[in-house]
Amino acid sequence: VQCEVTEVLAEAGSQAVLPCKCSPSPPMPPAIIWSKADKGTVWRKEKSGLQYRGSSWSQKGIQRARCPHSQFETGDYSLQINNVNEEDGGMYSCRVEHGDQFTKIEVMLRIIKVSVSPSGHIWGKDVSISCDVTPWPYGATVQWMLNNSPFVHQTGITSNRDTTKSVVRGKATARLTGNWTCVVGYKGIEGRASATLTVKGIIQPSEDNTKVYAAVGSAVTLPCVFSPGLIPSNPVWNKLKPEFLFEPAPGPLPSSFSSSPLSSQLPWEKSASLKEVAFEDEGKYRCSGTIEGQRLSRSMQLVVAKIDSSIPSKKTGSVTLTCQLTDASEVTDYEWVHVVYDLNGTQSVGSIQKGRTLSITKVSEDNWGEWACRFYGKEGILGNVTYHIQLMSGQSGQKSSGLSHNTAATVGLSFLLLVLLLILAQMYKNHQRV
Repeated sequence: VQCEVTEVLAEAGSQAVLPCKCSPSPPMPPAIIWSKADKGTVWRKEKSGLQYRGSSWSQKGIQRARCPHSQFETGDYSLQINNVNEEDGGMYSCRVEHGDQFTKIEVMLRIIKVSVSPSGHIWGKDVSISCDVTPWPYGATVQWMLNNSPFVHQTGITSNRDTTKSVVRGKATARLTGNWTCVVGYKGIEGRASATLTVKGIIQPSEDNTKVYAAVGSAVTLPCVFSPGLIPSNPVWNKLKPEFLFEPAPGPLPSSFSSSPLSSQLPWEKSASLKEVAFEDEGKYRCSGTIEGQRLSRSMQLVVAKIDSSIPSKKTGSVTLTCQLTDASEVTDYEWVHVVYDLNGTQSVGSIQKGRTLSITKVSEDNWGEWACRFYGKEGILGNVTYHIQLMSGQSGQKSSGLSHNTAATVGLSFLLLVLLLILAQMYKNHQRV
């Protein structure tokens, strides 16, 4: 009787299937014995049908090892082991007895486990990701994947492999965050195991030099949120001087800047706000705090937007508006939107024009009022700023007509008042005569 033998690579915590397939299958029900070199019998079935399971293969009263009877008719006596661990790694034997003959095959189970240490990953501290295989397959290949892509070694990150494991070491930062997968190749088969590395620190913004956009005169929040449960000591906000590129020196904070926590903020939220943004408030800001002796900081850039307007021409009634940003490096498109309000104050969008500059040849009732400049980046809208165009006297027939009606009404009221005064004077004279 010929039987198939193969090596098995399984991830710790998963189900491992140890194959034991005989072809052709024995004509009579055979006796089956699965055993492990250092643990004795794992699972056994006598020819009579009686079954026996090793006492060390139960977990909380549930048997981890079993042979599905439904496969016996096809000569498949594979062993299933649930929730495998590193101690399960090693050599197993499957003995199939039929009549006065028996077949014994061996299966090597190797357990792959990825672990991250230390358990608490504070931003900036040393961290290591290890791939252990028990027992280690000498001559195996190991490849690391990070977030389903091959891991590319970067500056400050080391990777080495000794006789029993493969290890990646580096500083706990965003570039190491995610799902780590160790792919082991051995004798034509492949096994893999994964673990997730989450780094605790400042989670919003997620990286330095994040841009925050705001319009002149508006309020804006500068985010600084630590991981839930991390309450920093000595939180500090600074505005950085642009001339110091490598070691920025703190500069004065704007007059409308406030870092006082709101009642709705959680203890790990250290965001700040500017109540009324001025154009000169643009620049880089930095928030920082201490966690477990490690000083964590995050810088961000406040980009301020405003609209420059030309002096309206009294002769032609023309006006030009230009969308101005203190840093437009991430802007890919500009859009001008005419905002229209009805008698109930309901807002709607009128005409839309593309470009950084809006030119209106003649201001009229069709185009006066509020215009919003929206600016976009690669991933969508970045922000907007608005401008209100006034309707000048004499440029609109209807507007001029409205002024003429007001003048006529004033003259009419004055005439009525004069007539009333004359009547009162005449009544007073008549009363004096009496």
